[in-house]
Amino acid sequence: MTTVIHHNPDCGTSRNVLAILRATGVEPTVIEYLKTGWSRPQLLALFAAADLTPRAALRVSKSPAEELGLTSESVTDEALLEAMLAHPILVNRPIVCSPKGVRLCRPSEAVIDLCETPPKGPLAKEDGTPLLDAAGRPV
Repeated sequence: MTTVIHHNPDCGTSRNVLAILRATGVEPTVIEYLKTGWSRPQLLALFAAADLTPRAALRVSKSPAEELGLTSESVTDEALLEAMLAHPILVNRPIVCSPKGVRLCRPSEAVIDLCETPPKGPLAKEDGTPLLDAAGRPV
């Protein structure tokens, strides 16, 4: 199985996750979901595999979720799913699929558990925050 990242290149967390994956020696398949969009079966499968509900996967910050009235608890999962299909930006990211599982990787270091080979250190986030020391141990 290939590692896949559902990626937004404009998102710092998504770029950090991609860098961590590459630091393991893996070149993942990168799906820029804002360009490709989502399909209903794809989202349902990702959410099931990651044990997420549409509400848990809803991106609220820097998205139109509030403007669209999606932040109310009365909004059904079905309505959230329909909105995500119409507005791919509403799905929080990055979602990574690897042989070790599927996960919404926020914070970015959550991807480390999905890596078959530990990333080589030292490694830092884009903002300079250390992730791994020189021995590859989490900081």
